Amino acid sequence: MLSSPDLSLSRTLPIVVFNGLGELLEQMAQTVGSPALVMTEAMLASIRIPVEWESQRFTVVLSEQFSALLLGNLEKDDEEQLSAENSCTDAINQVSCTDAINRVSTTLTFNLEAIASFIFQLRDLFECNSNTYQNLERYRQVIKPNDPALQSKFTLLLLEYFLTQSSQEIIPPPSAIGPAVYICQPVEDALKKQVSQEQLLNQVTTQIRKSLDLPVIMATAITQVREFLELDRLVIYKFQGSKVKTQQYQFDSIDCNGTAVTTTERIFASGIKLETSIQESQGLDFSSDRDNGTPSISVSVNSQSLPEDYQKYRGYVVYEARGKDGITSVLNYRERNCFFPTSQCWEKYRQGFTLAVDDVEKTYTLEECLLNFLRECKVRAKLAAPIIFEEKLWGLLIAHQCDRPRQWTDSEKNLLSSIAEQLAIAIHQAELMQTLTQEKQTLEERVIERTRALRDALLAAEAASRLRNEFLATISHELLTPLTYVIGMSSTLLRWPLGELSQRQRDYLQTIHDSGEHLLEMINDILDLSQIEAGKTALNISEFSLVNVAQRTVESLRQKATNQQVNLKLDLQIDQKRDRFTADSERIEQILWNLLTNAIKFTPENGNVTLRLWVEDDTAIFQVEDTGIGIPEEKLPLLFEKFQQLDTPYRRRYEGTGLGLALTKQLVELHRGRIEVESTVSVGSIFTVWIPTQTMKVPSVD
Repeated sequence: MLSSPDLSLSRTLPIVVFNGLGELLEQMAQTVGSPALVMTEAMLASIRIPVEWESQRFTVVLSEQFSALLLGNLEKDDEEQLSAENSCTDAINQVSCTDAINRVSTTLTFNLEAIASFIFQLRDLFECNSNTYQNLERYRQVIKPNDPALQSKFTLLLLEYFLTQSSQEIIPPPSAIGPAVYICQPVEDALKKQVSQEQLLNQVTTQIRKSLDLPVIMATAITQVREFLELDRLVIYKFQGSKVKTQQYQFDSIDCNGTAVTTTERIFASGIKLETSIQESQGLDFSSDRDNGTPSISVSVNSQSLPEDYQKYRGYVVYEARGKDGITSVLNYRERNCFFPTSQCWEKYRQGFTLAVDDVEKTYTLEECLLNFLRECKVRAKLAAPIIFEEKLWGLLIAHQCDRPRQWTDSEKNLLSSIAEQLAIAIHQAELMQTLTQEKQTLEERVIERTRALRDALLAAEAASRLRNEFLATISHELLTPLTYVIGMSSTLLRWPLGELSQRQRDYLQTIHDSGEHLLEMINDILDLSQIEAGKTALNISEFSLVNVAQRTVESLRQKATNQQVNLKLDLQIDQKRDRFTADSERIEQILWNLLTNAIKFTPENGNVTLRLWVEDDTAIFQVEDTGIGIPEEKLPLLFEKFQQLDTPYRRRYEGTGLGLALTKQLVELHRGRIEVESTVSVGSIFTVWIPTQTMKVPSVD
């Protein structure tokens, strides 16, 4: 008799018999007076388990009056498996092929220590902060010896079960099955279903490649998958902690071939009541859900009191496809506050874990709050595949069977995982498009800002140009004309034949005359530079003699060089045949005059200033070399800038506007030439100018 607590039953049984024993224990648990807990291997579906637990099957009954442990390990014979897979069919035998070939090494025990030890091992598979862990520990400590009457009752049930099994007709061997049935119909059906799955996956993939409309992709995909798998409900659950930005989408009660599809994308604040507070604070309308009779699940716990992991990993349903309107909608539903996802749970899904729960009543038997939540949502079986975006867990694709338990097949798990991967691609595409759109908007805003800034700058430049023109007009009229009178009259007085002038008078007149000419020179430089910068200066191209221009310029400055005791030289390295040149002779002379004047100004007494001239190809080269003070290397980049003067003691001796070299460079560039300088402090400077020959414009003949 099995009443002894130390008595155990161990033998190898077909899995059909093993399952029958499990059902017998569940039946026994229902007859126990006090509440009894029944646990099976189904409770391991929600966690990752060690390899040694993968082949284990068990049923545990725990109560104050009766406790038992049915433990089994699957065993398979390869030859027997191959033979059975090639012969058995669902049409002949209601038992599946797998059930017919699997055998289980079975142990049935009522030993309290053995049961407690198994519960201890089972407990350690779960996280220590989970309700399952805590409940298993509590049950492990309160196991009591079985009531003799209940033990005897189970023994009778057990004997009756074995007698029934022994009297059942033995299934005929494969050779007795008629040839008309022996056609491996399940294999053909499986192949057809596999082809259909591949076609569905290709449809979803094609749609993702052709469209960037994320709501349409999501709604269409879950509708097609729900219909193919014949699900009561298929939802997309989005974790609020995911970094993917989403927009607000609303597709309420779209009718797709009789399927009610509802999708929404909303970001809810944490810790507020779903049905009232959100609506009041964000103005969202839940009337459509209430009109359909959808029960609400309120979240009223203060978010500040929730664990950090819960705030990070909580989420809600954003897309939903239902088989018919009578099925409860779970759109916008969140998990109850009693269920706290942890970082381990998050990491499990992030690594690609697919959750397959055949019966929530068995899997979550120790998670009362979660089980009640699933009951309210009318979920009896579920299959969840992770949606991983950029190596981060974005959400879950969850299949629901509402009216009955469902044993999920490997092909269904693989299909849901593949669809989840494709949805992750769609999310990635939508995120890229959103990023590109934002960047485009940002660039457009920058372009608008730059355009506005350029327009403002243009207006400012036009205003400055008007002021400059007014200033130049003032110079031309108010300064240039009176200055011409001053210079002319002083020159006339110096040559006045009537009466002798004293030396002091003559010096005064000479100072007036020289200062006037100096001021006139600066005004002319300002006017010339302004005209060139405004693009109003045109070259007067003509053919002339380079030698004559060089000689004329040197002779015009001979007296100035003599007065400063500077030796002014002319070095002509030019063939007489190449003397004729085409350019603006007046501007060339102005360039040479500016360079020579500058060289004479900064060359000490007894120094030398030399003008060299030669021609290379079609380019005239002018070089002005002096033995002056030189230019510091750090000042060279500023040499040709307007109003720039060297900060040396000579600056006080030789005043100027700092426009001479700037004007010279503009005149050189007006000829499409270039100017360079080499200088050494206390040694001297060399300015070299390249002027290419210019093309003369032939006047048009009407």
